Amino acid sequence: MSRRSQRHEDEGQGRRDGDRRGRPGSPSDAAAAGAPLGDGAGADGADQDSAPPPRRDKRSSRWDEHRRERRKELTLATIVAIRAHGADVGMSQVAAQARTSKTVVYRHFADKFDLYQAVCERVGAVIVGQVQEAMRQAGPPEKTLLAGVDAYLGLIEADPDIYRYVMRPPASERSSSSGGPNDFVGDLTSFIGDFVGEIISTELHRQNRDATPATTWGHALVGMVRSVGDHWLTVRPEVSRETIAGEIADLAWAGLSRTVNEAVASA
Repeated sequence: MSRRSQRHEDEGQGRRDGDRRGRPGSPSDAAAAGAPLGDGAGADGADQDSAPPPRRDKRSSRWDEHRRERRKELTLATIVAIRAHGADVGMSQVAAQARTSKTVVYRHFADKFDLYQAVCERVGAVIVGQVQEAMRQAGPPEKTLLAGVDAYLGLIEADPDIYRYVMRPPASERSSSSGGPNDFVGDLTSFIGDFVGEIISTELHRQNRDATPATTWGHALVGMVRSVGDHWLTVRPEVSRETIAGEIADLAWAGLSRTVNEAVASA
């Protein structure tokens, strides 16, 4: 499909959708993008749980798939634009990278924060996947620790502007302080912290040791790696990743080796 045809398709569908649903940014637009509409109450506040779902024809289903694909394409274009223009990339640069207009971008994303969340979902899956894979394949506990640290830092080194973008959410009424429902960074570090805690717990159980502190240690390790990684990226970029990973692992293992190292524990 040519760029002109794609643009006309997007704009034509936008006008048809607008006629049916209202202005862009309305709750019905969010539903078209796959977002929840609310608690199921109708316009008059009556409970609609018992009402049958509206019937949707095949044309409507095809447009749902089209919107999902367009969101995916625009998300990937945003990642490329971040790499080209830095973490402070603007929506005009995103639109240019996607070979479309800002109007079309905003038709598929409610605002800049909505686009940020879509990017974070893709980036977060990569971070979690690579850290998990590295730690699962490492072997002994000390090598597992180093592998996880190195995998996290490797992602920062490979994509520094993507990392900066993810760690600095744009200002939005929908963004929240740490621990809120839209706190991607907090969710990501918490998820990895739980995973590391599970690895520590498994090793402690294998040694018939008390695994109670495992979750605390897992989250402490992830917090330390993230903090050092941020500092490395902004203050010490000339230091090699291997050096930074080794320094973190040495410090962490000095404490962990007293509890998760079977040889030391039995001495």
